[in-house]
Amino acid sequence: MLLLNKFPAWLSAFALLLLTQEPVSTSEVTACGVTVDPPANIEITDPGFLGYLSIHWTQPTSLQNLTGCTVRYQLRYYDTYEERWRSVRTVKLTYAAQFDLEKPIKVRILTVLKCACTKGTEVQGEEKEWVYTPEPTGVAESRIRDFHCVYYGKEYMECTWEAGPGQPPDSQHYLYYWHREMDETKECPEYFISSEGRSGCRFPRESLLEFSKFNLCINGSSPAGSLKMAYFSIEVQNHVKPTVVSSVHVSETDGELKLEWSPPSGQVPDHCLEYEVESSTTMENGKEKQEKIVLQNLEDTSFGIPRKAESQKTCFRIRSKVNMYCADGGFWSDWSQTKCTEDKETQYIPKWRYLSLVVIGIAGVIILCLSLWTLKKISIKKINKKDALYTLYKEKVNKTMPTILSPILK
Repeated sequence: MLLLNKFPAWLSAFALLLLTQEPVSTSEVTACGVTVDPPANIEITDPGFLGYLSIHWTQPTSLQNLTGCTVRYQLRYYDTYEERWRSVRTVKLTYAAQFDLEKPIKVRILTVLKCACTKGTEVQGEEKEWVYTPEPTGVAESRIRDFHCVYYGKEYMECTWEAGPGQPPDSQHYLYYWHREMDETKECPEYFISSEGRSGCRFPRESLLEFSKFNLCINGSSPAGSLKMAYFSIEVQNHVKPTVVSSVHVSETDGELKLEWSPPSGQVPDHCLEYEVESSTTMENGKEKQEKIVLQNLEDTSFGIPRKAESQKTCFRIRSKVNMYCADGGFWSDWSQTKCTEDKETQYIPKWRYLSLVVIGIAGVIILCLSLWTLKKISIKKINKKDALYTLYKEKVNKTMPTILSPILK
């Protein structure tokens, strides 16, 4: 049985997806004298949540008067987003699951019976399968392409797209979204406008919900008719792109280069980040050596490497991404500004050379002092010797000259 629910006027172009194909039956299964029939009155309805469908059923008539037994149901459905079957067992008579409304919808269900008469063994009844293939509607090749969402620093999310190759002129796109805490779908809060019309949508942080299906649909209108609809279901925490790491410092101690930084700004918790460091070393022969390393230590915001003796200078840059403990995916941030050590000639002096220069400097000072002291001593001796010779000369002159000339020689 199929239920048809009406959509609001602005969603009138959406097709209601209801499974109408007759079930495929397997061989009949009996237990405790009764037939373990599949659930009855299966209904699959679309409440308008962009692929989040409701599945309902009732207990099979053959088991309604059975006592002392446990009746459960095994439901399987094909997840076209991940391309695998998902399975759930429940005692309830309803279940909701996410489907891609652009692809065939496949649902399988059976009854599981466990009674005293089965000696505690579970008996599975026949499984029935329903398949529904939606019929494409809209202008040919008008479906959008290159749909892409990025959650920038967990502060806002931007989703962008390109027009389909067959999109008619003067077309207009509409984006609608829904998550489990919303009572109904809503339209994009802020569109991006390009020369071709609407090309994206910006979501504030308040409109998003992490660790839950965030459903989106983009349809459109044109003078030639409705555009083909495109459905997407994402988890926003898997689309985070952290902001750029801006506080980066490089230092050198005892021949080791150390890179330090602060976590990027934004709403991403520090413990949710991993970092990639890229180093580029220029050698004395002019060649460059590049290395990359990913740091997954949750609290580490530093990185050190020994400086190679034959290196001239080393440059670093760093970027970040949400690690596997906080999300299943994400995007690397843009690279930080490059930080370099100075050239070897202007900054780097090996420790042994530094000590040699200190010793040579001290020795030079000592030699200079000794030289000045020696020169002073020699100068004093020369002056004393000159005075002694002059005194001796005067004495001899005074003895040989007449007394009348002595006042002149004084």
